[in-house]
Amino acid sequence: MAEQMIESNKISSNHLLRRDVRFLGNILGEVLVHQGGQELLTLVEQIREMSKKMRESSDPALFQDFKNVIRSLSDEDRHQVIRAFAIYFQLVNIAEQNHRIRRKRDYERSSAEQIQPGSIEGVINELAKAKTPPAELQDILSTISLELVMTAHPTEAMRRAVLDIHQRISKEVMELENPVLTYREREQLREKLVGEVLTLWQTNELRDRKPTVLDEVRNGMYYFDETLFEVLPDLYQELERCLKKYYPNEKWEVPSFLKFGSWIGGDRDGNPWVKANITWETLSLQRGLTLQKYKEALSALMEHMSFSTTIVNVSPELLASIELDKQQLVLKTEDVWRNDNEPYRIKLTYMLEKLENTQAADRKGALKYHSPDELVADLEVIEQSLRSHYADYTADHYIQKLIRQVDLFGFHLATLDVRQHSKEHESAMAEILAKMQIVDNYAELSEEEKIKLLSRLLGDPRPLVSPYMEYTAGTQECIQVYKTIKAAQQEFGKRCISTYLISMTQGASDLLEVMVLGKEVGLYRREADGTVTCTLQPSPLFETIDDLHAAPAIMQTLFEIPAYRASITSFGDLQEIMLGYSDSNKDGGVLTANWELRVALKDITAVAKRNQVKLKFFHGRGGALGRGGMPLNRSILAQPPETLGGGIKITEQGEVLSSRYSLKGIAYRSLEQAMSALITAAKLSKNVETDEQEGEWETIMRGISEQAQTKYQDLIFRDPDFLVFFKESTPLPEIGELNIGSRPSKRKNSDRFEDLRAIPWVFAWTQSRYLLPAWYAAGTGLNTFYQGEEANLQTLKTMYENWSFFRTTIDNLQMALSKADLPIAKEYSGMIQDEAIAKRIFGQIEEEYARTSDLILQITGQKEILDNVPVIQESIRLRNPYVDPLSYLQVQLLTELRRQEEQTDTYNGLLREVLLTINGIAAGLRNTG
Repeated sequence: MAEQMIESNKISSNHLLRRDVRFLGNILGEVLVHQGGQELLTLVEQIREMSKKMRESSDPALFQDFKNVIRSLSDEDRHQVIRAFAIYFQLVNIAEQNHRIRRKRDYERSSAEQIQPGSIEGVINELAKAKTPPAELQDILSTISLELVMTAHPTEAMRRAVLDIHQRISKEVMELENPVLTYREREQLREKLVGEVLTLWQTNELRDRKPTVLDEVRNGMYYFDETLFEVLPDLYQELERCLKKYYPNEKWEVPSFLKFGSWIGGDRDGNPWVKANITWETLSLQRGLTLQKYKEALSALMEHMSFSTTIVNVSPELLASIELDKQQLVLKTEDVWRNDNEPYRIKLTYMLEKLENTQAADRKGALKYHSPDELVADLEVIEQSLRSHYADYTADHYIQKLIRQVDLFGFHLATLDVRQHSKEHESAMAEILAKMQIVDNYAELSEEEKIKLLSRLLGDPRPLVSPYMEYTAGTQECIQVYKTIKAAQQEFGKRCISTYLISMTQGASDLLEVMVLGKEVGLYRREADGTVTCTLQPSPLFETIDDLHAAPAIMQTLFEIPAYRASITSFGDLQEIMLGYSDSNKDGGVLTANWELRVALKDITAVAKRNQVKLKFFHGRGGALGRGGMPLNRSILAQPPETLGGGIKITEQGEVLSSRYSLKGIAYRSLEQAMSALITAAKLSKNVETDEQEGEWETIMRGISEQAQTKYQDLIFRDPDFLVFFKESTPLPEIGELNIGSRPSKRKNSDRFEDLRAIPWVFAWTQSRYLLPAWYAAGTGLNTFYQGEEANLQTLKTMYENWSFFRTTIDNLQMALSKADLPIAKEYSGMIQDEAIAKRIFGQIEEEYARTSDLILQITGQKEILDNVPVIQESIRLRNPYVDPLSYLQVQLLTELRRQEEQTDTYNGLLREVLLTINGIAAGLRNTG
């Protein structure tokens, strides 16, 4: 009966989604008629119907008719058609996001009958059912850690102004669900929505300039301001509620194990605009927002704090703290609070003044909060006093929430990571050592010689950098970064910056260089008693396949260096290590990258365990499948359980930020699933069992990976015509004109494949519908084991059913294959000038696609790709007829554009149209890079 009810709810729920899509589509239709006349709507509908029929029929005549219509469009009609389809996808995405919120609310309304999978209540309920001892659950909560790190990686194709309109539309569509609305109120809401869609139609989707780094900082802070500041403490309150519900006789301590960090304003790798002063400005902006949010919270508390001493007795500690404030604080106005019988409001007035003093640079000498702990101390005095007269609801729901916010965000909002390329430190170190006449040719030393020299310098208290020396601009900036970090830790607290990430780490010396430079400003100190104090930890970033292979030996070398091992002690014997999903994929292909990352995770963990070091792995995942992208909860559960010990970090970037965190309901659900997955994974990690069969599977997987890597690199690195194929059959050159990030698309001004960043690499393949980085070579790798043998196929089936790593890998390949569309990709290959190159390489890709699809269907036992996730399968099927016209238009526009001379009026007009199609396809596929 319960299963029938759930199925019935699903059917009803999907009907509501389709209703919303039709509703918003009809509004868009009205706007099209209003702006372009009935002719525009008729044209858009004609193209949509033809596209839909093409998907249902392979009739060449229909295909030719469709292309003829596309080619015959006037410049103005083409522009309007592109925008119509692009905006339609924006509205569909809003409807789908709202539908996720609706589904959660449906579960909560029927909570007596069913609990939503992946919810906080779901995981605590399961643990209670399994009779998990309270002590074990408390240990899990005390040891787990998840930090989600916002990055400015340029994969958000939409402007902030457009996202703001989306948010308003979303709220208004949700308001239509209100059952008490009158007929007139519904009509007014509909009129308002027509106005918003009209505004969207008349808003420029494209940025006129690249965002500055501080623009990106403010964009990142937007999510804290709009959703995260409220949503994160709400999640902890829900966890505490569920713990009390299912373990009613226990007292719980729930630390803030889920937090946010940021790279925006700290990531200088390949971005010449991120300087030391920008990092300082970033921290200042973050503190400004945090203090403003606390002031807003205290002001709102005033409404709930009218408790009067004529009725209740407040605590002596509260009264004493008010008296102390009166003696130490001079308010801007003498009017503290008119009613002397309302001490809480008097206390809050003084607290607001202290926050003002903390924020205002011109109030030197005035009493302020020197640390978040001082603010918490005042809040705890209020909390304890409230409980003394049984105002527990106010204490639990208002004061405790604010205490949680201060614990989560401090005065710094989000911990800022600094990142730089290893060669920058080597270059600075070489110049400094040469000027000090220590060694003339540091960069030419062997790795062993570098380690020996740097270890000696770490133990030498004498400075290396002299204020009387002149250094090159690069070295000066490198030194200034460390000075800024030291000053920031003193000004904003040590939590503001604690990790220094080193891109392209290839040896232990890369980390030692950072420590020696940090020693110059006191970030690493050897005390008189021999102990080491270190407040900035160098963290290696292993990115390529070769780097992943070298990682365990590099970490072993570091752990054996006394000066380095002593610095880890300063961090509670915890070392952070970052693994790059994007570059490893670009380097070795998706299947090999996934396998090598798993091997590296386990091997590095074993090395750390031998050296009694805990590890925090930082997973550098992108948003797209070709860069390790997957839902947040799945990315947590995909990790080998034994590697979770010291906590995990995961990057959140680009369009992932807006899709997960722009709406409170979506942000709550995404983070709730992450929290649930983290607790589940921690429970599994406590009972890791070694399966002999898994050892056999790993041997099989190693062989599959090796063959897949060979196949992948044969095309990407060893085919002399591949780069021509890639550049001419994708919009790669044009993506650089999209103004979606401050950072250049290449590490150097170079056309070498190695210098191309992973984001435009994936973005270009996604736009052209190949999605090649997300699936290519997997079929060949799997087939080298299968070889047509039924027994081998049965082994692969067993692996899929019983090994979570293999199942996740296969299911991600399914998602990529379903989004790829080779008939449309073939249209892009038609742009290649050399037909022989186009035919030969496209033929290889087509053959590999068929091989991969066929094997996956055999392994999973499915009839069609994505039969295992019918909801997504249906979503892709319904979206394709709307994406297809944009793809055909993009091919036509690119072909015309590349015939023009650059910077002419015709060229600029065509480029703008191309960029509009890029935005539209990104919205349609819900992926950029």
